[in-house]
Parts: sequence; structure tokens; C-alpha cells
Amino acid sequence: MNDDRNRSWPGQEPDAPRRAQSGPWPGEDPGPAWPGEEAPRRPQRGTPPRGNPRGGAPEWPAGDEGGPQWPGEEPPRRPQQPRQGMPARRPVPPPPGQRPQQGPPGSPPQGFRQPPPGRRPVPPPEREPDLITHHAHNGTEDSYDPYDDGYDDARFNEFADDVEPQPELDEDGKRVLTPAQRKRRKWKIVRRVAYACVGLFFVVPAIAFVITYFLVDVPTPESIKSLQNQPVTYYDASGQVMGRELPPGGDRQLLKPGEVPEVIKHAVYAAEDATFETNSGFDVTGILRAVWNQVSGGQGGGSTISQQYIKKATENDAPTLTRKWTELAKSFKMNNQQSKEEIITSYLNIVYFGRGANGIQAAAKAYFNKDAKDLNASEAALLAGLIQGPSRSENQAYAQKRWTYVLDQMVANKWLRQDERATFQFPTPIPKNANKEENSGKLTYQLQERIKDELAAKGYDENKLFSTGAKIYTTIDPAAQAAAEQASQEGMKGQTDENLLNALVAVNPKTGGVIAYYGGPEIVKDANGKDAIGQDRANQARNPGSSVKAFDLTAFLKMGKGLGETFDGSNNRVLGGRTVRNAGDSASCGKECTVAKAMEISANTVFYDMVLNVTKPSRVAEAAKEAGVKVAPEGKSVLYTDDNNISLGGGGTAVTPEDMAAAYASFASGGTYHEQHFVSKLTNAQDEVEFDENNIKTNPAFDDDASKSQQIAGNVTEALKPVIPHSNLKCPTGHECAGKTGTQQYTAKDDDPASYKDRNAQTWMVGYTPSVSAAVWVGGDGNKPLHDARNRPIFGATIAGPTWQNFMNLYLKGKPAEKFDKVQPIGKDVNDVTTTQSKPSDTPTTTTTPTTPETTDSTEPSDTETTTSRSRPRPTIPGTTFDPGTGNTFGGGGGGGVAAPPGSGPG
Repeated sequence: MNDDRNRSWPGQEPDAPRRAQSGPWPGEDPGPAWPGEEAPRRPQRGTPPRGNPRGGAPEWPAGDEGGPQWPGEEPPRRPQQPRQGMPARRPVPPPPGQRPQQGPPGSPPQGFRQPPPGRRPVPPPEREPDLITHHAHNGTEDSYDPYDDGYDDARFNEFADDVEPQPELDEDGKRVLTPAQRKRRKWKIVRRVAYACVGLFFVVPAIAFVITYFLVDVPTPESIKSLQNQPVTYYDASGQVMGRELPPGGDRQLLKPGEVPEVIKHAVYAAEDATFETNSGFDVTGILRAVWNQVSGGQGGGSTISQQYIKKATENDAPTLTRKWTELAKSFKMNNQQSKEEIITSYLNIVYFGRGANGIQAAAKAYFNKDAKDLNASEAALLAGLIQGPSRSENQAYAQKRWTYVLDQMVANKWLRQDERATFQFPTPIPKNANKEENSGKLTYQLQERIKDELAAKGYDENKLFSTGAKIYTTIDPAAQAAAEQASQEGMKGQTDENLLNALVAVNPKTGGVIAYYGGPEIVKDANGKDAIGQDRANQARNPGSSVKAFDLTAFLKMGKGLGETFDGSNNRVLGGRTVRNAGDSASCGKECTVAKAMEISANTVFYDMVLNVTKPSRVAEAAKEAGVKVAPEGKSVLYTDDNNISLGGGGTAVTPEDMAAAYASFASGGTYHEQHFVSKLTNAQDEVEFDENNIKTNPAFDDDASKSQQIAGNVTEALKPVIPHSNLKCPTGHECAGKTGTQQYTAKDDDPASYKDRNAQTWMVGYTPSVSAAVWVGGDGNKPLHDARNRPIFGATIAGPTWQNFMNLYLKGKPAEKFDKVQPIGKDVNDVTTTQSKPSDTPTTTTTPTTPETTDSTEPSDTETTTSRSRPRPTIPGTTFDPGTGNTFGGGGGGGVAAPPGSGPG
């Protein structure tokens, strides 16, 4: 193989390294050995061109210099391809200024002939030797390559056949392209942009969609129902619905798959998503149409029914791409996991139709008062059309426009025949709010609030009730509730005093459950003549008057005293520095009046003496609380013990009608206390029980020993039984009953007429049988002089007594006869007392007249009255407007018969 690049210049011998490898030239004398001999000289083969064609290599010596230069100064040459038979590697030339180190010491360097004998190398011309640190010698000079022979120099490219010409550059230094090159470059850019678009708009979203698909969860109707507010349903004691309370979000009732008629489905498809049965959860054409509508200013969205369900189920309507993206993934996943029947049912269970109705079932009730299964195509079309604008449900023009559109779409999609469509007329919905739940009139606002108060005290506030869709089973007996409302309304008939108000509460003594609750009219007129919610009088505390004497007696019996004990029952006695009087002389029972007789005629002086000198006020308050009177913070009643007015139910003492009925129920039950309550059972929407009547507090009322408590209650009942006929009242046929009336006197003002001094402000009748205890209050708001239809003062037996009697007759009519259990007398038996002669009290009473006693100037006193000192202030009674600090404590006797004149009846 030729190696032209390794050839020497014409007429010149090969370079020294090559000669060293190939040996001496033929016919050439190697000369004397090194050292001590003249350095070898290069044979002269003509003078090579002067100059340095390679730029950086050493120049050839001039022709007159003779022989080669010092080996260290000869420029390095690029390694040559070895010839055949020669070594593959040639020795690397020594660094400049150094001799080769090959061979044993003293041997000449390779590639040089032995200098001739007697000749030494001629030193170069006088010059300072270079340091080895110079770049030119150590090989670190820029662009210095010891093996570069200069053949690749760009200046010689024009003489080579295999070197392409340099491209032409424009004025900016960029390569000038041919038209074909420009075309190829343009299509190359187009392809790359297309690839990027495919990756950006298809590949990346597809990957992201798959990831999102596995991350999201599809909400189920059950999970939605557990998170969203639902109506609270109230049931009476018979299990019938009393009423429903809707949450702020409106009504919601769920249907199950298969319960939605086809006509409703088709109407909703026509209105919202005609491709629902075939799409995969989202409609690409619908999305594109929605985008076009947004750009062009049109209307209409691209959401399918599946997407709308996801949006409503999650209550996320944020206008963000994230929400829309997850909505698409969830709807697609839902269509893979659920059937179309399940999806459309779920959607129709939660979509809002207006009028507070969530779901098709609630909407059917709200607009047509029928079940969803009974809707026809015309009615279904109206409801389906309102989905897009439920807030405009009462807009006749809008509703009719949407109704027409839905029917036309049903015809276009062949879900309705044209001839059927032509026969339809716009359906007329029922008036708004005209579809009240059947029998919901039983649930008055006052009763509903008392039920919710009780549940809140147990930890079930309104928010919790709505969130669980609570079912509240109450103790209200529909027959008792109807009787209470009827008796209360009939008791007020014919009354001319506009200040008269009333309330009635009945309790089951065997359970403590409130079976009837009437707190007054639900709707009243305000000062401007507009309708307003009436106050709950059954939960407002009032002075109980003489009805509190049952607790005086209970405290007395607990001390071991009996009904046969006697007190001075004379009128106008001075006790504790105050003058106490009965309801006229006829209400007195002499110096030795038994406790039983004093209860029958409601002798104030006996009970005031009993509490002041025997039991003390604190024991009376204790007995009342044991019976069931709830004071703060559990209740609103007040049992004031800082003075003796509690003995006659006046002053700071005030009790609600509900508490009086519950407390007397402890006597009716034979001494067993059952906490009064309205709720017998509470469940959630899935009928899981939260609590029931097994959680109601029950215990012996008046003693830890149940038999002793029963004996005390039985003795109280024996004392209260004669009060009923004494008050000209009758027990229901076949039933034993017991009870007590009560009256609070009006506190006259200086400018009042003289007759007002005998007027009363509050009246009561509280009584019971073994199966029901009822309290009736008739009075006014605050201290007002009340009168009956004949303009005479009212007493406990005037209006309250007949109302109580009417209720008991209505409720117990047809029920089995009942009697109280007999018990042994406590202490002295009243049957053993054969004399009414004067007998000193066990505890001395104060009979001396105080220096400045307060007496009444009335010649015709109320049935009972106690005049008290005004030196001690009284607390304000919650729920009332009267001022107990006026200083008068007014007892309440049974009063005379209804026709008896004031003061003439027994006290």
C-alpha cells in the first residue's frame, strides 16, 4: 500500500525516525559510534522549499547549514503508518533539549547513525537555551500537536478531491439554504409541532385521566343522604306522623332503583341529556357545543346527567378546571361501576325542583300532592323542565316555556307520540305550601319547640337531627291532645276579658310521658294586627297559689306527721309577724282543724302555720323537687325559700303548668317518680335507635324505700280526694280522682277601683286519676285584675276547674274504671280524731299582733289571701312579667262553686 503522506520531500532522505526504524541507507557507512565523534549529518538531497508551510513546525535549515539540526530541535512529525515488517509503534521523540534514553548508557539515540570518528556535533549558533517550562517545548502551547504534520491544514483543502466545499454563509453568519433544504426544514418543524400537540392534548391528558380515574371515588345516594340535611319526622304515641320539619335545604325523599317510572325518566332525558342511555358519562359533542355556546354568547351547557349528579352530590359548583376534570373522571367511573338505572335514580333523588323539594318524590308532593309513580307525562314534563330554573318555579311563563320544550324533545326522541302530545294541556300545580303533611296539625309550634328543647338537653341539637334525618317518636297521645285542645277552647268560650289566657298539660303517671300539651293559640295577632307565633303559656312559670299545698302536706308527712294532726284554723291569725286570713269566715274550721279538713277547704292559716313552725320552707321545696318540679338550670320553675310565702304558692315561688302536671303525677303513680318527657324513642333515618324510654329516670319519689314513698303519696291522695267535690267538680265516670285548686290575688294599685282589690291574677286546677295527671292554668300576663263573663273575680273553680273536668271526661271516656291503691295512714289517723276542740299545735305559733301589721280593708276577700311584709325583695321569675316583689303572697283555695259568690264558698 502506498503511503504518500509518509514520503520525504523530493531529493531528500527520509526523516531520522524512519531511518532509525529501517536501518541505514544502502551503501551508507554507519560511521563511528557515539560519543566522541562528530554528530551525523543529514545527507543533502536538494534544498527543500524554505519557509514553514505548516505554520507552527520548525523551518528547514538553510542549504548552507549542512546536515540535520540537533535531534532535539527537529520538529515532531505525525506518526506514520508502519511498513510491512516494521514495528507498529515508533519511538516517541524526546522532549526538546533532551537526548533519547533508549538503550544502555553511552549508546547513541535510535534513528541516528554513529557520528564519524573524531567529529563532534557542531553546536548551534549562539543563543540562549530555552527553558523546559516553555510551552513550545513541553507540548502545552495552544494548538501545538507533536504529531500534526500539517496535511490537514484548511489552506490545503482546495487541493484535495475528497473535501467538500465550505457552505456559503449569509451576512448573519447563518448557512444559506437551498429551496429544497428550506422546504425540508419547514416540514420538519411542522412534524415536531404536531408531535408536541399530540403529546400535549392527547397522551398527557390520557395518562392524567387514568391516574385521576383511580384516585376519585363516586358518591352513592346513601353517602349523600348521610352528609346532607334531611327532614325531621315527628310521630305520636300511636306511630302516626304528626308532622315533618324541613331543613334549610328543603325536603328530600329517596326512591330505590326501579321505582322511577319510565315517563319521568324520558322527560328528564329530554330536558337534560338525550344521550344518557348511550353515553359513557360525558358527551364529547355536548362539551364542544357548550364551548361554542360560551364563545358565541349562546346558552346551554355540556354536562350530562352523570356529571350533574356528581356536581350536586359533592355540592361543588366552583367554576374551575380542576372541578370539571374530576367531575368527568367521576362520571366516567360511575358509568363503569353502576347501571344506568341506578344513576338516573340517584340523580332524581337529589336534584332540586323548587318549592323546597329535593328529589322527584318530594317534588311530586310539592307540586301535585301525589307520589312520583302517579305522575303523567304532562306533569313529569313540567317537573323536568324546572330542573334548570327551580328558583323560577312560580313564574308561569317560564314554567310553560320549559314544559313545551320538554314535550317537543320527547316527541323528537320518539318517547312520546305526536298525537298524544297534541292532547296535553299545561298542568296546574297546587298552591304553594298547600300540601301540609296529613295530621300535621297535631304538631303545634309550641309542642315542637318543647320536644327540641328536650333533645338538645340530651345532646341532640337541631343540626344533628337534620343531619341524621331523625325520627322522633313522641309520647303525645292523639286522643289526649285532641281532648286538651277541645277542652281549652271550650273553657274560654263566652269569656269577655281579653286578658284571659290558658294552658293545659297532661302526663301519664305510669311513664312520665307528656300525653297532651296545649300552650295557647299557635297563631295570634300582634300589636299591628299581623299574624305572629303565640307564646307557650304551658312553659311559663306562674304563682301556683294553693295548688302548692300538696307539697306542704308531703313535707309534713315525711316528718311522720299525719292527716289527723290539728292546727288552729281560725281566720286572721298573726303568724310570723304577719296577718294571715282565710277566704272569709266560712273558710275557717275552728281552733282544732285537722290537716285533712284544712286541705279540703284550703285553710290558709293552717298551712302557713304548718310550714312556718313545723316543716320550714326548705322541706316544702325539697318535696316539690322530689315530685317533679324542675328548677334552674334544668327547668324554669322557682321554689323560693327565703320567706314563708312558698307555703301558699306566692311571693317568689312560681311553677310551670308542665311541672305541676308532672309533680302531681308522682302522687298518682303511688310515689314513683318518672321524669317528665316528650320523646319515647329517637332513631336516625335508617331506624337505628339512639335512645328510648328505657333511659328515662325513674325512682321512688319521696323516700329511698319505695313502700314508704308509696305510703306518703297515698296519704296525699287521700287528702286531695275530697277537694274535687268541695270545688263542685266531678271525677270521670268510674274513675277515682284527686286534685287541688289554686288562686293568686291581684295586687291592687292606688288608682284602681275598689272592686279590683278582690280580683285575682292567676288561677289553677291540678288533678289526677291513676292513669292521667293534668294541670290547667287560667290567668293573665303579669299582674292583671281578671274577671269572668259576669264581670266577677275568677277562682280556681271558675274556669280552670271546669276545663280540667271537661278534659278528663273527654280523654277517659270509654276507658276502664280505675281506683287508687289503699295505703296505711301516717302518724295520727284522721279517723281517730273525734273532737274539733281547740288543741295546741305541736310547734308554737305566733299569735301576737305585730306592731305594724298589714291587713286588708276588703269586706269581701278573695278565697285565700296572705298579707305579708314588703321588706324583703323578691327574685324575678323566668318566663313571667309579674313582679313577685310586691310583697303579697296570695294563697289559692278551692273557691266556691262556679255559681257561688266570691268569698262565700269554702277557702
